Order: sequence, then C-alpha cells, then structure tokens
Amino acid sequence: MAAPLLETRGLSMRFGGVQAVSNVNFTLAEGELRCLIGPNGAGKSTFFKMLTGQLQPSQGHVLFRGHDISRAHAHQIARLGIGIKTQVPSVFDGLSVRENIWLAASRIHSGERVNGVVDEMLERIGLTGAAKRLVGQLAHGQRQWVELGIVLSTDPELILLDEPAAGMTHEEVHKTAELVREINRSKALIVVEHDMQFIRMIAKQVTVFNQGSVLVEDAVENILRNPLVRDIYLGKQAAA
Repeated sequence: MAAPLLETRGLSMRFGGVQAVSNVNFTLAEGELRCLIGPNGAGKSTFFKMLTGQLQPSQGHVLFRGHDISRAHAHQIARLGIGIKTQVPSVFDGLSVRENIWLAASRIHSGERVNGVVDEMLERIGLTGAAKRLVGQLAHGQRQWVELGIVLSTDPELILLDEPAAGMTHEEVHKTAELVREINRSKALIVVEHDMQFIRMIAKQVTVFNQGSVLVEDAVENILRNPLVRDIYLGKQAAA
C-alpha cells in the first residue's frame, strides 16, 4: 500500500480539565476527499487547528508524507503544502477580488506567471466578471469562493475546508460542490460540514467525530443509514 498523505497517531488536545480531542488515529490517502462530521463541540475545529499548527497537541503526532509536523509552526506547515479555508472568510475587504488572489499567488509565483495564475483562478472560481469588485461588496457565497481561490493560489497538496457551504443559497451550495469535486481531481481535501445535502454531493468516505474521538469511519451511504450516527448527529436530516 502507498504511504498516506496525512496521518495522525494518538492525537490529543486538552484545555485545562477539558479533553477536546482524545487519541485520534486518522489516515488520509494521496488525492482523497474525506468529509468530517459530528455535533458541535465534537472536536473537529480543534483537530483542524492541530493539523495546521495553530495548536500544538498535548499528546500524539501529526505526520505529513511521513514527516512529523506536530511541533511545526503554522507558516512552516503552510509552506509544506497544507492550506486551510476557515469558516469565516479570511479576506481583505478593502481590496478587489483580483488583488486578494494576486497577493496569495505572488507568494509562490513570480513575474508574469502570477498574472496567469490569477486569471486561471478567477475563471476556476467563477468570478472573472467580478475581478475588479471590492471583496467587502460581495455576497456571502462569493466571499467564500474568493477565500477558496486564495488557498488554491498557493498550490497546496492538501486543502482543509471548514464548513464551506455554511450560509449559502441552494444554487451556491451546488456550485461549491462542483468546485470541490473539480479541486479533488488534483488535490486531497478534508471537509468539515454540517449540511448533509452537501455531504451527499461530494463525499465517498466520512469520518464521524463525537466527544473528541472518532466514532466511526465508513462510506457515506453507510454513514447515512447508521442508527448510532443518526441518533448522535444526523437526526431527521438522515431521512430527508
């Protein structure tokens, strides 16, 4: 078997007397798309923060292509090829769409190549026509796509998406699902999401977190039918 792209071993995070993440063993293959679900407070966001160096684990290890990055800083992990799009868009509202993406692309590209990358990215996220608009004037869904374009412009090997469909219209959710599937043709992704319709559109394998631990990992169809998962998290949505 090929070595995993990402692996965690016994990953744990404690905040004082609170065990936010407990002994998580997780493996992601090269080019895989994995959805991560679970109720609020299940440890998903803390898990993401340990993968990206925003938090250092209390115990355990994070391995990226076999290298231990558990104690690496966020900027070092970003340079290794892990990018994250947060739940609240991290963008410059006072700059245009093009300027936001240009700033990201210029970190790893130079000269005329930067402009070419920006043009490709604007087309990819469907915002070529809005390139000169200030990001602060955009609708919520468009702002999410700008941040996704920013992350993609740095050419990461693994992209972490934290609730990319949150607050979007039905049409925006469908467009975002198409974009995620297109990205997955060349990149690995881990997607945290609550919208089960969106999960259905993009997922093959799903990992369910509960109380800081992995409850179950399975194909999306089996997860949707799993009575334990339904009781803990999905509720009536599972029958929708």
